[in-house]
Amino acid sequence: MDSLGVVEVSGIASGVELADAMVKAAEVELVRAGTLCSGRFLIYVAGEREAVGTSVALAESSGRKIVGSFVISHISPQVTAALRKSEAAMPGEALGVVESRFVSPALHAADRAVKRSAVRLLKFVSGQGIAGKAFFVLGGDVAAVREAVEAAREALGSRLVEAVVIPNPAEALARALTGAVR
Repeated sequence: MDSLGVVEVSGIASGVELADAMVKAAEVELVRAGTLCSGRFLIYVAGEREAVGTSVALAESSGRKIVGSFVISHISPQVTAALRKSEAAMPGEALGVVESRFVSPALHAADRAVKRSAVRLLKFVSGQGIAGKAFFVLGGDVAAVREAVEAAREALGSRLVEAVVIPNPAEALARALTGAVR
C-alpha cells in the first residue's frame, strides 16, 4: 500500500454510504471512517495508487456533497499506521506536537516530517471534537524531533496553528498524549 485517499463528505449518513461504495469500487483498505465537527464525515482508504485513485474518483463523481478529496502517493507507512491506532511513547523520548487548522495539510505535514527525520509518528488526531483541526505527535531523540517538527512547520505554512518540542516529557504527559508508555 503506497497511497492514501481522503474524502470529506458534508453529511454523516451519505458519508457512510459513500465509504461502503468506495471500498466496493476498488481493492482498497478502509483505514478509518468517522465523523468530524459540524456533521461532516471523513473517509480514509489505502492501497495501490490506481485503486485509491479509482475509489476517490468514485466519491467525487457520486453526486454527494464532497467538501474535499485528495490522494497522497508514496505515503509513509507510519502515517497509515497512526490513522489506525496510537503508538506508545518510549521512556525518555522527546515529543513533538504539531497542530494544523485543517486535516489534509496535517496529513501532508506528518508524512513530510517522518520522511525528513528518524522519528516515529505516535498519534494522528483529525477533526472530531477539535473544530475540524488536526494534530499529530512525533517521538524520537531531541534533534530528530526538532528536525521533523521544522519539516512539518514548512509543510503547513499559514495552516500551522502551533508546533512544540518537549525534550524530556513527564511520563504522565507521554501516556496522556499517546495512551501508553513502553
